[in-house]
Amino acid sequence: MKNFCIFLITAALSVLASCKGGSTAAFSDLDTIPLRYAKLLTLLQGDGYVVAEVKNPWGDGLLARYTIDKPLTHSVFYTSSHVSLVDELGGYDVIKGVCDLDYMYLDKVHKDVADGKIKDCGLSMTPDLEKIMELNPDAILLSPFENSGTYGKLGKLGIPIIECADYMENTALGRAEWVKFYGLLIGKAAEADSLFDAVEKDYKSLSLTLPRREGTANDEALPLRGGDGGGLVFTEKKYGSTWYVAGNESTIAGLIRDAGGDYVFKDVESSGAMAYSPEVVFNRAQDADIWMFKYNQATDITAQQLAKEWDAYSRMKAFRTGRVYHCNLSLVPYYEETPFHPNLLLRDYVKILHPELLPDYEMRYYKPLSK
Repeated sequence: MKNFCIFLITAALSVLASCKGGSTAAFSDLDTIPLRYAKLLTLLQGDGYVVAEVKNPWGDGLLARYTIDKPLTHSVFYTSSHVSLVDELGGYDVIKGVCDLDYMYLDKVHKDVADGKIKDCGLSMTPDLEKIMELNPDAILLSPFENSGTYGKLGKLGIPIIECADYMENTALGRAEWVKFYGLLIGKAAEADSLFDAVEKDYKSLSLTLPRREGTANDEALPLRGGDGGGLVFTEKKYGSTWYVAGNESTIAGLIRDAGGDYVFKDVESSGAMAYSPEVVFNRAQDADIWMFKYNQATDITAQQLAKEWDAYSRMKAFRTGRVYHCNLSLVPYYEETPFHPNLLLRDYVKILHPELLPDYEMRYYKPLSK
């Protein structure tokens, strides 16, 4: 387990233990902050501080433990989803450096990089260590990966690394609930709680599978039920000789279920993306009713262009019946919004699967494939 201390300013023994490899037992006297959906995150309330424990998504034990007793003020962010969230919570001034700028579709960030207010720290896989050291950030927020170790030279800079493992949660609301952790980090806990409550309420009002949460107001919208849509669904498209498929324990598979769809790969017990040959996916998905995929290019793809990429696409039932929906990542803020606003993505899915339930709604991320 990797242990990092965020802004340690107290002398409490329990806080010191968290920075020096203390066991979970050392925090048994702390009160647990309730989380309803997140499985990889635990928040423990101390006297003037919060201990955050991140479970290892790829094995047993903890991935990291953090003690938070003072908000971040000048940090480096690796992903657009966390930059967008921090901005929404009112903590934009915390962002002093970013990685993978070319993949951040946030105009204000690009402007501030051009004006020198935010530093471009290079690619996430090969960050510019000199620029990061010049910033002397109080933390680096990045998404961990299996066997990431201590992050090589980056981990030797002496800068706390916050491993944002929210993307490894296997439910959409579980991932979204991590907003409470990020709110604590930037001193916006109340704003984070309010945001999640609104997201949860909207998500559950749309879901075709989740019950209404007990204790809510009598006028809360009931979950949508019924409808003549739905159908068998598959996602994404091939890249080269590989087609990546989301496992049934992933947030995408859960969103499809909550929207009333039947997922082609529901027998794949994985929370991550699995690599298959295009032929395998074609054989399983050729008779599916609905095809949804994401891509990134300057202009929207057409049915003719898609068929030219691989002629097997045109032989799929969804293609032949006109039930293909595409999301152009270069034109919509998909990754900036959906991780912590899964309700917005669920609304698109419901519109695709049960259009009669949302007759006046215009999809935010997806479009029907045009000729």
